[in-house]
Amino acid sequence: MAAPPSLPRQQARYARILDVAAGFARKGIKSVTLPEVAAKADVPLSTLYRYFPSATHLMLALYRHQLSELKVSTWPDAGTVRIHALSGVVMEIFHMRVMQPAVEHCLSKGVYVKDRDTTALLREIDALSERAVTSASGDAAISRVLLLTVTGLVQSVRCRRLSLFEAEEDLKNACSLLVPRPRSMRHTA
Repeated sequence: MAAPPSLPRQQARYARILDVAAGFARKGIKSVTLPEVAAKADVPLSTLYRYFPSATHLMLALYRHQLSELKVSTWPDAGTVRIHALSGVVMEIFHMRVMQPAVEHCLSKGVYVKDRDTTALLREIDALSERAVTSASGDAAISRVLLLTVTGLVQSVRCRRLSLFEAEEDLKNACSLLVPRPRSMRHTA
């Protein structure tokens, strides 16, 4: 898989491909056909293959792009404010994964295709996710626990063991439980 382009014209083409891919991500991975993506993005198929040798690479690149655009602010350690900021970031990642079955399929399968390894891309995605959540939580260990929680909740929603509402509530509760509150905000019994 080629690196994202650096020239403005190529960047516009690359962005167009990812915009079109977002529509396909809302369907299953089997609905992602590179010739159809190329046609809808109005780019030559060879250009699409240069950047994305497979539908898996395209979906993972789309998710990487979405994570890199995630706006995350570092909040002061003010208990409730930090919990809300953290909940917002984690909830955004959760919704990206739930609402894009093709992306989720690629993330959960860890697809390896001969001569088209996705390991580096998956590691980059993991690092982007962790950085986003760590900037809101202030703690890498909390970030890893929350990201694993997101994965479990996405699977529970997909298998219909939990409703979307129940999973969102569980995620908010996890954020509240994991972010330490300043002493002035703790209740004493």
